[in-house]
Amino acid sequence: MKEKILIVEDEFIVANDLKIMLKKAGYEVTGIASSVVQARKLIAEKRPDWVLLDIMLKGDLTGIDLAWELREMQLPFLYISANTNQSTLEAVKETHPYGFMVKPFRERDLVVMLDIAKYRFDEEKGSYADVSVPVTEEEIEGIIGSSDLIKEVIEKIKIVAPTETSVLILGESGTGKERVAHAIHDLSHHKSNSLVVVNCAALPQSLVESELFGHEKGAFTGASTLRVGKFEQADNGTIFLDEIGELPLDSQVKLLRVLQEKEIQRLGGNSTKKINVRVIAATNRSLEKEVAEGRFRLDLYYRLNVFPIELPPLKERKGDIAALADFFLKKYAASARKNVTEMSPLALQQLLDYDWPGNIRELEHLVERNVLLAKTNEIEKFDLPSSTDTNPLQASIGKMKSMEEMEKEHIMNALQACNGKISGIGGAAALLQMQPQSLYSKMKKLGIKQGYK
Repeated sequence: MKEKILIVEDEFIVANDLKIMLKKAGYEVTGIASSVVQARKLIAEKRPDWVLLDIMLKGDLTGIDLAWELREMQLPFLYISANTNQSTLEAVKETHPYGFMVKPFRERDLVVMLDIAKYRFDEEKGSYADVSVPVTEEEIEGIIGSSDLIKEVIEKIKIVAPTETSVLILGESGTGKERVAHAIHDLSHHKSNSLVVVNCAALPQSLVESELFGHEKGAFTGASTLRVGKFEQADNGTIFLDEIGELPLDSQVKLLRVLQEKEIQRLGGNSTKKINVRVIAATNRSLEKEVAEGRFRLDLYYRLNVFPIELPPLKERKGDIAALADFFLKKYAASARKNVTEMSPLALQQLLDYDWPGNIRELEHLVERNVLLAKTNEIEKFDLPSSTDTNPLQASIGKMKSMEEMEKEHIMNALQACNGKISGIGGAAALLQMQPQSLYSKMKKLGIKQGYK
């Protein structure tokens, strides 16, 4: 059965183009609304599965106003808008859409965004897990482990790799973000072409644009030859922008234009060059916090954050430590040509008891060092920092809940008392004496899903 989509867009030409694209992609378009009032009527009559929602509409109400109503109805929606005003985008973000597309866009972008939005929606409902397939550590080279957390990462890699969509890899330093980028590239249609890795944190601010987009001979003092930038080197392949959160704001603007227009212009040049590049970005920062503090553009965040993959820290996947340590043991014993084949039970227990602030990278370096130092075929023990001493006060009164845990419990109690209703009379927002928008934001931050579970 075809999924039904309602288009809420006040420009007839844009709406009609969308209708043609959606029908071609196999969707049923239930109607076109140019105002919130008209949209409400069509939603009641046609009961669509999804809503494509512009921000600026006819009448006094905007798409953002309708979005809050859609949230209350648990009807999933995506924004389609040319409006990238910072304050507007902040308001958009509060409604927690399943996607945001910046006009103009290609038919392929729309289809991919809808696929990703449906994945996010199914995952939020919990129905996606029902159709998941078991995966093993051998299925993606270099990604080791069989814990549920790493299986989820592998599953997401397999879903997104064959598409052209942008990917944002999130995680602490040392969790393996570059390895995931390589896996996505190796499973993509671009695998026979280059994967170009750029460490944004290592680029001098004065040379960022030259490194990314290239320069013509004589473009500036010292530019004695033509330079081909990283994006041009990655044409028909993949570019991995590591530590994207370190990119200066001026460079973020130019990067956004490249992502939107699919073309680059070398410094000092007068012409543009079309490029076809798959973009994968990574950061160990909270980009939402960077946006809130004015260090990262929200429109660029939306453009990159189409399909996020969050890598868990090693301390949350301790069941994978033995397999990872064995992998590194074999790797470095072979490269050093040493007959080191195992770790003692004591050494393995040390690894399991440690919290790994440096994550997989720290484990790898530790094993490599001890392979070189081993005098027999066995690593007997590791020289690791001792665990942090327990706080005496905490030990005497037991484990206390954090403020975040208490806040989550308080909100869930309010939702249960209101039978899951959030806004309006008798809703949890009124009970908690806060705005519905603020409550939605708190729920998202604390991981409370619709249905307060």
